[in-house]
Amino acid sequence: MSTEVTASSLFSGPEFGLLENAVLRYDNGIITSISEGAPSAPGPRSLVLPAFVNAHDHARATASSFGAIGMPLESWILRSALGTPVDPYLTAASALARSARAGCAAMMVHYTRPSGTMPLVEEARAIARAASDVGIRIAFAIAVRDQNPVVYGDGEPVLSELANDDRKTIEELFVRAPMSPMAYIELTDAIAAAIAGPNVDVQLGPAGVQWCSKPLLEAVAENSALTGRRIHMHLLETIYQRAWADANFPDGIVRYLRDIGFLSERLTLAHGIHARPDEIEMIAASGARIVTNFSSNMHLRSGLAPIAAAHKCGCAIAVGVDGLALDEDDDVLREMRLVQMMHGGLGFKRTWTPAEFFGLAIANGRKATGAPGTGALVSGAPADFVTLDLDRLDRDAIMPVDPIDLLFARGNAQLVRDVVVDGRLIVSEGRCLGVDLPAIEQELRGIFRASAGKLSGFQRAWPQLSAGLQNWFEQQLDCS
Repeated sequence: MSTEVTASSLFSGPEFGLLENAVLRYDNGIITSISEGAPSAPGPRSLVLPAFVNAHDHARATASSFGAIGMPLESWILRSALGTPVDPYLTAASALARSARAGCAAMMVHYTRPSGTMPLVEEARAIARAASDVGIRIAFAIAVRDQNPVVYGDGEPVLSELANDDRKTIEELFVRAPMSPMAYIELTDAIAAAIAGPNVDVQLGPAGVQWCSKPLLEAVAENSALTGRRIHMHLLETIYQRAWADANFPDGIVRYLRDIGFLSERLTLAHGIHARPDEIEMIAASGARIVTNFSSNMHLRSGLAPIAAAHKCGCAIAVGVDGLALDEDDDVLREMRLVQMMHGGLGFKRTWTPAEFFGLAIANGRKATGAPGTGALVSGAPADFVTLDLDRLDRDAIMPVDPIDLLFARGNAQLVRDVVVDGRLIVSEGRCLGVDLPAIEQELRGIFRASAGKLSGFQRAWPQLSAGLQNWFEQQLDCS
C-alpha cells in the first residue's frame, strides 16, 4: 500500500535541488513518485531530506561515563575497556537507536571491543538483531588486530613498571594470542553467512596498520579483491601512528597499502588526519573514501584532518560520529555542520556549497556502509528520508531563507521529527519506535555500574599504566 508524505520543502539532493510543497510517495521500500506544487498543508511546516549516514562508529557505550576524558587515543583506547559491552544486544541497540533518532538511515559498526561473553558469530547476531529492531541499515566488521596490544612496539617497559597483580590484570584484559589471518577470514565468512542481507553489509575490518601485521593486511587485501567484500580501517589518526608508520614503512605506509592491492573503491579509511599530500592523492586515485570524525578528533587531541585538500584532489569524503560527537549525543547533523564550517573554505573561496557537501557526505557514506543508492530522493530510489521541523529551524520566519543554508547554520538532531528507512517509519516525533531507548539506557547504566565494580583491579592499575603509556610514547616515537 502506497504511503504519502507532504513537505513544505523537500531537498532531493544537490542535482535536483529544493522542491516546495512537495508530496513524496513510497511503496515496498521504494520511492514511487515525488511531485511539487501541492496546496500548502495547514499545521507545522516540515523539511524532508535524504536520511543521514554515520559512516564510522563502533556501537559502544558513551566513553566519558567511564572517565575516558581529555586523553590522547593511545591512553583513551585502554581506559575505555571499562565500557566493554556487558550485554552486546543492549549496548548496540542503545547506540543504533541514538543514531537513528539523530536521523541516520545507515551506520558503520566497526566492532573494536567484543564482550567476550559469547562466540563472535553469536555476538554479531545480537548486533544484527538490534539493528533490525531499531530499523537502521548497518555495515558490520569485526576489528581485528594481531600485534601491539598495549603500545606500538614492545610493551615490556610499560608492563614491567606495574605491580605483579596489576600487570596480570592488564595482560588478561589486553594481551591475548592473536587470531591468524586465515582464521579471521573464516570468521568474517561465518559472520556474513549468519547476518548478511539487504540491510546488513558484512565487511573486513583491520583495526589499523599499527595493530595489523603485514600477513594480515595482505590477506585482507587478497580476500577483498577475491570476494568484492568492502574493507573498513583506521589510518593515521594520531601523531604517534604517523611516527610509527614512518619508522616501520620508510617507503611510505600508503604506498605499501597501494602496492599490496589494499587501496581500492572497496576501501573506507577512518580519520586520515596525518596523511600527507602524496598519500591523499594515492587514496583518491584508488577510489577509496576517507571518513572524517571532527569531534572525535578534537576530544582525543588527534588533530585536524586535511579534508578540504583531500576533496580538492578528488578524494571521496564521508562523515562519522565515532562514538564521540561534540556532546556525545550521536548528532551527525551537527558533525556535518562542523566539518562544513571548518573545511568549507576561506574568505570568498568555497570548497563546496552546503548543499554540495550534504550530498557528497550522504552519497559517500552510503558507499562506505553498503547502503543502496546515492541517498538522493528520486523516483525508484530507496525510501530513506528524514523529516525535520521547519518551524523550529526557521524559527523567526522573517523572510525566505534557503532551508539548507539554515540547516548548516543552526541545525541539530533535536529538529528531527520522523525517520523512514527502507520504507519503515523507525522514528516518530523524535521517538524510536522499534526499541524503548530510555528503558534500555537505564538498564545499561545499572549493569555498567555493577560491572565497573568488578574491574576495580584495572582502576587500581590505571594511574601507573597511564603514566607508563605517556612515557613510552614520548620516549619511543619521535613526533617532532
